[in-house]
Amino acid sequence: MTGLEQALLYSAVAGATIPVGGFLARVERIRPLWLEREMRHTVIAFGGGVLLAAIALVLVPEGAAALPIWATLSAFGVGGVVFFLIERLIEKRGGEGAQFLAMLLDFVPESMALGAMLATEKAAGVLLAFLIALQNLPEGFNAYREILAIGKVRPRTLILSFCALALLGPFAAWIGFEILRDAPAALGALMLFAAGGILYLTFGTIAPQARLERHWAPPLGAVGGFMLGMLGNALVA
Repeated sequence: MTGLEQALLYSAVAGATIPVGGFLARVERIRPLWLEREMRHTVIAFGGGVLLAAIALVLVPEGAAALPIWATLSAFGVGGVVFFLIERLIEKRGGEGAQFLAMLLDFVPESMALGAMLATEKAAGVLLAFLIALQNLPEGFNAYREILAIGKVRPRTLILSFCALALLGPFAAWIGFEILRDAPAALGALMLFAAGGILYLTFGTIAPQARLERHWAPPLGAVGGFMLGMLGNALVA
């Protein structure tokens, strides 16, 4: 299997967990009711833990290695500000589909970085693919529940849209493999931009939704998500 074929395969597998998360979210009315509420919040927190692992273990270390500190801080900060502005725009339009857009905004640049890293640093690329797959599962779960609650989209249409989003992964990975592999500074800036945006989303959207009064499973879910990232990092190191 060539490097490009590996990039396309890994990105496809990572993207496939988006519709899988949507399918899991179709299981409703888990009894008792407190279990359903706690499970949903735990899934949200787990996704936040995985996102933090992606930032801390891959995106920031690999991105900062290719750029001077001023460029590192600039790319990271711009990512946070851009994601903030996009979130404000969504709020002004009613807040519909915020989770879906957040999933799109982090999946595409991460897939580009995945393609480029598999061409230059295979171990780091494999770890990033693993983390993308882990984070897409709870993001797909939460986005499905959020959009379905609005009542304007049919479940089948929503799952098909998730499948279409997953197909963007191989395309983005191809761009990374063919173009960004020879532009380490651009790749580093892209990774840091994504990291800044993901960090904003984690604390602006995910963490507030994960909290549940007098329940401890959600924060433990966040710890578990980060631990899985640590395990993946140890296995590919």
